Amino acid sequence: MRDPMPNAFVAGAVDLPETEAALVARRQNVLGPAYRLFYERPVHLVRGEGVWLYDPDGNAYLDTYNNVASVGHCHPHVLAATARQAGLLASHTRYLHDTVLTYAEKLLSHFPPALCHVMFTCTGSEANDLAIRLARAATGGMGVIVTENAYHGVTAAVAEFSPSLGPGVPLGAHVRTVPAPDARLGDPAVVFTAHVQAAIADLQRHGIRPAVLIVDTIFSSDGVFAQPAGFLAGAVAAIRAAGGLFIADEVQPGFGRTGDAMWGFQRHGVVPDMVSLGKPMGNGYPVAGLVMQPHVVADFGMKARYFNTFGGNAVAAATAMAVLEVVEGEGLQDNARTVGAMFAGALRGLGGPLGEVRQAGLFLGVDVLRDGAPDAALAGRIVNGLREERVLISATGPKGHVLKIRPPLVFGAEHVAIFAERLGRVLARL
Repeated sequence: MRDPMPNAFVAGAVDLPETEAALVARRQNVLGPAYRLFYERPVHLVRGEGVWLYDPDGNAYLDTYNNVASVGHCHPHVLAATARQAGLLASHTRYLHDTVLTYAEKLLSHFPPALCHVMFTCTGSEANDLAIRLARAATGGMGVIVTENAYHGVTAAVAEFSPSLGPGVPLGAHVRTVPAPDARLGDPAVVFTAHVQAAIADLQRHGIRPAVLIVDTIFSSDGVFAQPAGFLAGAVAAIRAAGGLFIADEVQPGFGRTGDAMWGFQRHGVVPDMVSLGKPMGNGYPVAGLVMQPHVVADFGMKARYFNTFGGNAVAAATAMAVLEVVEGEGLQDNARTVGAMFAGALRGLGGPLGEVRQAGLFLGVDVLRDGAPDAALAGRIVNGLREERVLISATGPKGHVLKIRPPLVFGAEHVAIFAERLGRVLARL
């Protein structure tokens, strides 16, 4: 589970209305035990529009969590593009078709010139799985370095370097973890680089050649660490000096969410060898991708072929193009910057158990503390309290005490005011 929800719903934990209890029972019967529901009292949703989600009774919930609908739930421009292309052709990339090429060119125009190839997948997990295949072919190495509570996907290969999946999913013997770049523990530019260098040395000591350093450039599962911009440069130089590659996982911070850049890696003045993209790319349609420098895929491409039935098909490309058009046309990167700063200010003004607010654009992490110490149980009470106020957020971080706030990019000042008012009521009841 990407976010360790301290008080995630457990069957029988609370009394549910008859209709919801029946849905839970049906779900358990047909989906099995591995799925999880958010909140002590699960939310039953039937419709979405903009930043709002609606239950069967028409009650509106303010969505401040789902980056899947990055440009807002059911955006009409995106829906129209999907329907139009689905009515014409839905096929894979082994036939010539303009749409996928036009989109690829448009997408790559937002990257530094060195990142000039893109390969399409259906999910971010697939993109990171492909990235590892390419890295191993390009470097001859196997070693992977990630942060201590990172999440990068759920395929067999990627789950092995996704520590946030928990102790039930063992890390690979070729994986080394490093602490997140928390500025409270020292200058991240120095400390994070030192930790990566130590991980490289440990891999080498065990006869494992380093292949990649991969980070979510907002460090969302680690608790959201965005500042100061630029601290990644030393770690990137270290992995390259050891013969490895740097992968920027932009599934969380990409497509303008951080406000000051289109991609999180740009905030650090580095050019990755590969960049993985996912959920926000299609606003709910399953489209993802891997952007790369040519040297990464050269050897792989000579010896192997890549094919994905649905990755980059005509409907996926048309949908993703529409999303990019909305991000550009509606100024959503600028909106993320201005509204995000306003949001952070509102949270800092609430006080109480809320500690440090870490923010870049419309991505915020807020510590929940009791007597100055992280308190996951209290964070869970806040998350569930907000659910009762019809506001949806999550909790994250290795201790589960960080409120994770990540609304659609169309979030406005009026929504910040609603959020602050309702969170204020929750805190007053604690």
